[in-house]
Amino acid sequence: LATHALRRRPPAGTDDTRPGTENVRADTPGGPPPALLAGLAFSTAGDTALLFDDREPAFLLGMAAFLGTQVSYTAGYVGLGALRGIARRPGPALGCLAVWAAANAALAPTLERRLRLPVAGYSLALAVMGAAALGVGGKVGAGAVSFLASDLLIGVQAAGHEFPGQEVMIMAGYLFGQYLITTGWLELA
Repeated sequence: LATHALRRRPPAGTDDTRPGTENVRADTPGGPPPALLAGLAFSTAGDTALLFDDREPAFLLGMAAFLGTQVSYTAGYVGLGALRGIARRPGPALGCLAVWAAANAALAPTLERRLRLPVAGYSLALAVMGAAALGVGGKVGAGAVSFLASDLLIGVQAAGHEFPGQEVMIMAGYLFGQYLITTGWLELA
């Protein structure tokens, strides 16, 4: 996705003759939004950390990297008009935060005690990112909902609740969410 984002828009002052770039002017500001690239870089770091093993240190390292994703995305969404969108329609953003509170209330008692605070903090950043994305709307909002659902399934799994197909659902929701966020953001930038 980062490669797609980097190839999507030419640097300022260059001509781009690739198919699909007919509407991109040569004087368009170069490159994709830095917050998007930062978020994708943090996601890559988080994905890599989670590949090493499923023990607590790797889980916490992955969660810390994904915290960087949530902060980067949230900052970028503010630049896309998230606060104006939330002011116009606060319901979806408030609903996102209500789901965060309910999920943490339900899952926290089943998490290992030492994971409760890090999971609550990360998931709050995730919920704020989701609320901001819903303020932007469109593909960005839909992608964030998919990302949130994927992470909720990870939280359910971390709390010891597993079911068949859960891993596939986690990855499908995450990849689809990242795709929608990236393509939606590039369309708006």
